[in-house]
Amino acid sequence: MIDVHAHLNEIEDAAGAVERARAVGVSRILAVGMDLESNRRTLALADEHSKVVLPALGYHPWNIDTEEVTATLSHIDEHLERCVAVGEVGLDYKTKIKKSVQWEVFAEVLRLANRHRKPVIVHSRFSHQRCHRMVSEEGVGRAVFHWFSGPLETLKRIIDDGYFVSCTPALATSAAHRKAIRHAPLKRILVETDCPVSYQGRASEPALLIETIRQLSLLKRVPEKQVARVTTATARKLFHI
Repeated sequence: MIDVHAHLNEIEDAAGAVERARAVGVSRILAVGMDLESNRRTLALADEHSKVVLPALGYHPWNIDTEEVTATLSHIDEHLERCVAVGEVGLDYKTKIKKSVQWEVFAEVLRLANRHRKPVIVHSRFSHQRCHRMVSEEGVGRAVFHWFSGPLETLKRIIDDGYFVSCTPALATSAAHRKAIRHAPLKRILVETDCPVSYQGRASEPALLIETIRQLSLLKRVPEKQVARVTTATARKLFHI
């Protein structure tokens, strides 16, 4: 199994989390960054756990600092060749960062992804339509819309454009997330934990990917082994693992 979205740098015992994930069958963890500091830590973790951890460098809309944009983008550009993706990036219309600033940074990151021919991991909270439109209009070849809980019409456009969505253990509690993932084809779905996000009061880590698999199995009425096999194959293809 492959956890395609983990904030491994935010887990205090990252080494222990990696070992616990391997013990339950998680073979790869895609560690995502959110800003300059977390990007540096993500690269370090990938060096420390090179057999398991795959790095992605990003600039999360929550973390945009106008005084650090140039340095952050330059760092991503400099180190992106050793990464499997750009992420976590995107838009968030509930954060206090001005939309115009978010749009500018996201557009620049999408250009970097295209220049390096890397897939994009997209955060699209309350901004699903605009995120999809920007990704599509920029001509990004590969993208996954992380923890997708948006409207079905946007989901259709995502699928029609050849992109993917991912799901988390929130399938157990989020009606919007369940609705979207129920309508997405299994071959267009990836699985993740978004750790260390808490689900029902329990802080997550990559080992909790088995819960994502279980919830997706129940939702799709497909055996867990088949869900694991299909989503792993999709992740390997999307991220060139």
